[in-house]
Amino acid sequence: MTTPTDTPPRATSGQLATFRLDGDLYGVEVEHVQEVLRSQGLTRVPLAPPAVAGLINLRGQVVTAIELRERLGRPPRPAGTDAVVIVVRLHGEAVSLLVDSIADVVDVDAGDFETPPDTLDGQARELIRGAYKLDGQLLLALDVQKAVGA
Repeated sequence: MTTPTDTPPRATSGQLATFRLDGDLYGVEVEHVQEVLRSQGLTRVPLAPPAVAGLINLRGQVVTAIELRERLGRPPRPAGTDAVVIVVRLHGEAVSLLVDSIADVVDVDAGDFETPPDTLDGQARELIRGAYKLDGQLLLALDVQKAVGA
């Protein structure tokens, strides 16, 4: 009997909006991306989980900011460097992901999709759907639903 966690990651063709985090290249489906912004002022939330960096006022809408470095078990962002904000929309709700820098929108093919690399462990392995081989680099496909979850 298989459980939902036993199902293989789904390979998709299409476009991914890519970004860098701690030197690695990640991507999210372009259809989830609402906009990309420079660093925004954050309001800290007392007693929030460590991955919740705070709240952002996005033209009057309060949006939760998720620190992807924390979610993926990466070291904290170096002092003095600002995060780039990727606002994603899931089920009609906006959530922002804090990343190091934005890259390009790339076309991916399901034939280039592989399961997550064995070098990923812990939190990162749970949040990565798989990887696409690009010219000279690996693009890690982020599962946005899981990344914004608690």
